[in-house]
Amino acid sequence: MKQKNIKILTVILILLFGFESFGQQDPMYTQYMYNTLAVNPGYAGSRDALSITGLVREQWVGFTGSPSTQSLVMHSPIYNDNMGLGFSVVNDNFGPVQQTMLYADYSYTIQTSEHGKLAFGLKAGLNIYQADLTQLDRVEGGDQSIYNIDNKLLPNIGVGVYYYTGKGYFGISAPKLFQEDISTYNNTTNTLENSVLRRHYFLIGGYVFDLNEHIKFKPSFLLKAVEGSPLSADLSANFFFNNKFGVGLAHRFDDSFSGLLQYYVTPQFRIGYAYDFTTTELRHYNSGTHELMLGYDFNFVDDNRIRSPRFF
Repeated sequence: MKQKNIKILTVILILLFGFESFGQQDPMYTQYMYNTLAVNPGYAGSRDALSITGLVREQWVGFTGSPSTQSLVMHSPIYNDNMGLGFSVVNDNFGPVQQTMLYADYSYTIQTSEHGKLAFGLKAGLNIYQADLTQLDRVEGGDQSIYNIDNKLLPNIGVGVYYYTGKGYFGISAPKLFQEDISTYNNTTNTLENSVLRRHYFLIGGYVFDLNEHIKFKPSFLLKAVEGSPLSADLSANFFFNNKFGVGLAHRFDDSFSGLLQYYVTPQFRIGYAYDFTTTELRHYNSGTHELMLGYDFNFVDDNRIRSPRFF
């Protein structure tokens, strides 16, 4: 079974890094609605507190070399809430490929109505990229897509626009504008090989409906577009009971179904869990995906702004 998994993974990686084919190369999250800064810098400072979120995702458990992602994100408003600053660290592993992403975020917010705010965001940082593809078992000998990349530094910038009220939000962003070339010299074939980290576009939105005094309903969506890849669409529906407990279902088209749970220990401290069931052929070789999230909002100002949990 392990040998079969390695061969499948090898095929996936060759498709991912091949010169003529372009995969979706950034980490994905099922609980994207609570990790918005990962895709849109305009979100920085929008929670009216110093907010810290940690997330661990183990994808395709039981599949040799499966993706594993750990992220830590923090952000806060500054200067009378008109500006926000954020910082994120993401470690992403996929078999022999590893990315460490360090990014800072800045947002400037304008009041558009009594309840609405529009934020413009900038993101800047770098990826530390490395890959030891020689550890894979080659499907065919002499495959020129097999090479190593050692701690390649890939600086980048991104932009985002994020509109929100106390009940809903909508944002569009491109967190990495530069399409980075990854080149290395293959000593075996004496050739220079290239692949490209493609630009990703995100469209995100959601709204919280008060069904009654005790139950809230929050649908949300995330659309991701990458050149050369099919459009990725995530839809989710969450119900929150007494501002303490949340349960939901999500679907990533042509990929997976998910169950989500969330518990608010306090209005400021939240715990989230998601389980993905793969619907592609890879479902025969893994036991699903687990994602754990912890978040806390530090309210340093005694102005009663955090009187109930924030659901986005």
